[in-house]
Amino acid sequence: MTLLLKALGAVLCIFTVSSEVIPQADFNPQGMAGKWYLVGFATNAEWFVNRKASMKMGTTMITPTADGDLDISYASLNSDGSCWRMNNLAKKADMPGKFTYSSWGNQNDMRVVEVKYDQYALTHTIKTKAGDNAVVNKLYGRGADLGADLLEKFRQFSLENGILPENIAILPKNGECSAA
Repeated sequence: MTLLLKALGAVLCIFTVSSEVIPQADFNPQGMAGKWYLVGFATNAEWFVNRKASMKMGTTMITPTADGDLDISYASLNSDGSCWRMNNLAKKADMPGKFTYSSWGNQNDMRVVEVKYDQYALTHTIKTKAGDNAVVNKLYGRGADLGADLLEKFRQFSLENGILPENIAILPKNGECSAA
């Protein structure tokens, strides 16, 4: 019986991950330019379960390229005062608001699901590695504080995409890394 339940759970996850999440119809890459705070992070990926307690808010600089791609630079201040940085070039895909990039051995299919360019952005990424899929939803804000309505919208969107409630995190505020 336990094996059957695990198999059914795996099938449900596959259907949830494979459901099509559509980017915002009128997406404008230039509107994404500038600094964003990573306010919310949600995923059922195993690595997150072990690390979510230590995750804190970071900043993301997004620079649209002439080709319509997005250069994404993320930085987060570690507890020892050092900075953790990651850079990705998200290549535009077959529809506005959809991008692909590789990182940590994953192929990433990212969609900007909803954005109000002066306030917040909600992204949905399907990460694929060795045939396994994981969903990562992120909530960005132009400022470190977003209203309760946006936090709830992020939570509901994540639940609708099969993410367990305990794997939806509103990240605690953190100091910022110096420009580099």
